[in-house]
Amino acid sequence: MATSKNKTQTTNVSPQNFLDAIANPKKKADALALLDLFQRITELKPKMWGPSMIGFGRYAYKYKSGREGEYFITGFSPRAKALSVYIMPGYRDMSEKLQRLGKHKTGQSCLYINKLEDIDQAVLEDIILDGVTYMRANYQTWDE
Repeated sequence: MATSKNKTQTTNVSPQNFLDAIANPKKKADALALLDLFQRITELKPKMWGPSMIGFGRYAYKYKSGREGEYFITGFSPRAKALSVYIMPGYRDMSEKLQRLGKHKTGQSCLYINKLEDIDQAVLEDIILDGVTYMRANYQTWDE
């Protein structure tokens, strides 16, 4: 099966400009803090993916169906209801870390946080680093 394009692609929008345009001061401060945290942990430059996601690095995937594509290794989005943190391998064997994290919800590869003060940021750093390490060990990745 041929490589298909994801709906969500990188854009030329500056992540800093995107975050600077956030109207809610608390959401903006948390998003800027996440930008710094992700850059420090990943040592990668941020890129906008679609209109609202900030991704770091890139990896190639191939599903059992044969569908192939590329996506970011990790990232986040300052959504209206919550900060969404994307841990692409999901939360396998992370129950202990998630218990220590603080107030959050999870999806398959998403961690939803209302505000950074609700969580232990050192635990969040550990979760992000764990996800990035897993992705680099198990997928073809590019540092962009």
